[in-house]
Formats: sequence, C-alpha cells, structure tokens
Amino acid sequence: MSGPHNAITDVPGVLVGHHHRLGAGWATGATVVLTPEGAVGGVDVRGGGPGTRETELLDPSRLVDRVHGVCLAGGSAYGLAAADGVMRWLAERGHGFPVGAEPHQVVPIVPAAVLFDLPLGDWGNRPDAEFGYAACAAATDGPVAQGCVGAGTGATAGSLKGGVGTASAVLPDGSVVGAVLAVNAFGEVVDPDRGTPWAWELGLPGEFGLRAPAAEDLARAKERLVSVRQPMNTVIGVVATDAALSKAECRRVATVAQDGLARAIRPAHSLFDGDTLFAVSTGRRELGHDADAYASAASRAGALDAVCAAAADVVSRAVVHGLLAATTVGAAPAYRDVFPSAFSGGR
Repeated sequence: MSGPHNAITDVPGVLVGHHHRLGAGWATGATVVLTPEGAVGGVDVRGGGPGTRETELLDPSRLVDRVHGVCLAGGSAYGLAAADGVMRWLAERGHGFPVGAEPHQVVPIVPAAVLFDLPLGDWGNRPDAEFGYAACAAATDGPVAQGCVGAGTGATAGSLKGGVGTASAVLPDGSVVGAVLAVNAFGEVVDPDRGTPWAWELGLPGEFGLRAPAAEDLARAKERLVSVRQPMNTVIGVVATDAALSKAECRRVATVAQDGLARAIRPAHSLFDGDTLFAVSTGRRELGHDADAYASAASRAGALDAVCAAAADVVSRAVVHGLLAATTVGAAPAYRDVFPSAFSGGR
C-alpha cells in the first residue's frame, strides 16, 4: 500500500518544494527535496549525458555522509545554479556540515541534477539561485504537486509532455519508501500499440484510473506524435526511505531504483539522457536486526532488498503519475489530450 499522500513526503523527515515559471517565454523550474537535519545519501547515474553536482561526494569512501537537500532543476547545465539558492536557504537556518565552532559555520551539502528543457522556453530563461531558494521556501511535508510544476515544468516524455511525478509504498515492517521524479525521457513512456503507459499495470488497485484508450485515439496519436520527440532529455529524481541505511546501502537503493525507469520508459538510459537517481535515508527506523550475528546480517540483507524492490516500484509508478498529471505546453501534447478516452473509466 502507499502512504497517506502517495508521495515521497510520506517518508518522515522529507520535505518537497517547487518553484517554476510557465508562460511569456518561460517553461522551466526547480524542485527541492529537503532533509534539513541531514540524511545519508547515495546516487546512481545511468544516462549518457548527465548534468550533476556533488555526486562524487556521495561515494561511500568520502568523508561527508549526510546531505541536507537535493536540487532537481531544468535549464540543462545552467540550471545547476539553482542549488546555490538551496545552500543559501539552508545556511541561513544553520543546516549543514559543521566546519567551525559557531552554529552558523556550516556548509550545506546539496547534490543536484538537471534536465534539458530549453526548447519549450526562450533560451535565456532558465533556473537560477532564486528558483532554488523559492522552492525551499515552499517546501512542506504534505501533498506534492505533480505535472507541469518545478523541475517538470518544461519536461517532455518521449512524444508527450512530461512532468513531476511521485509515489510511495509502506513495507510490511512499517518502513516507508517514496520517490519524486522529473520525467523528461528520450524514450517513450506509452506503449504505441496499446496507448497505455508501459508501467500502467504496476500501479496499485485503482491508482491511475485508466483504461485502454479507444481505437480512434490510437490512430490519431500515431499521426500526431510522429515528430514531437525532443533530441535531448533526462529523468532525474530522488528516492527516500526512513529505514536506516549506510552510504553504500543508499547507493544500492539508487542503483536498483533505476530498474523502475527501465520498466516505465523504452528505451531508458540512452546516450541522449542523463538519468540520475539519488537515494536518501532519514534513518528513523532500524533496518533488519537479530540477536545472532549471522541471522542479523541475513535479516539486514533481506530488509535492504525489500527497500530496493520498493524503490524500483515507486519509481515506475511516479513516472506514470508525472505523465498523467502533465498538461499540454507548446508543441508537447499531454497524454490526457492525446488519449482522452483512457480517462473514461478505471482499470
């Protein structure tokens, strides 16, 4: 089952905020995932054209083991500037890696990744530090807005409009796993022969409220979508859990979470993508334990595998939510406009 919001904010200790501009030559934004008290982090990069910041720091052999936020932004490499605003917002509140005796002497650790959304807006209109700062100011632990918001504002998903999507899962031991993605894939997220998302059947009962679209929608779609796809893309996102993980275990979660992209996007991880997933652990729940040392190791490994499997599932479901929540922007048509008959009933 999912958490109460079916969002990454179901993970205790995680906040999400968006800031974007859409219209008058703008179609871009930033999304931040905040863990102000610090969370153990990891990352996995699969795409051939990533735009990232502070990913090397997340290697398990590096000194710092906590991140205070993750910034996702449009604007291609220009958009990495949004992370400066996230750092400023955190530093003003004393959140960061301590480097001195005074409370304000901290360096916030803010890994970041960007996606290519420049074609939907004017070239010079891209996120800067103010976008990151404003996204932090808007961050809450409540429901997460989806679709053409934040980093998903100018996103495309294959031949369709992409956007921000989120989902969560509660494991039998009570651990929570959630994901938020900006879906901007080079590959298609919809089966062209059926008109339904590739990951549609991975949803929880009634989660997406879809059925197979009518034949006439399929026929029109094949004509309408033939030349819409953008040349460069990237899916970026964050997976979070309250299960207590090490840096190496977080990297393992991020690695397996990429399987969720492969299930939901075809092809995934192309040379035209910069697919990057971060994983963070707020550490509020013990991960698998037993009094016997051997049993404890086995218990921990099994619990970690359960978190990894859930991470892949919530990533797939978040891709579908990002697609379904998007609205048409410019030449990028929304799924609901191309396949309106799919929304006339549930699965």
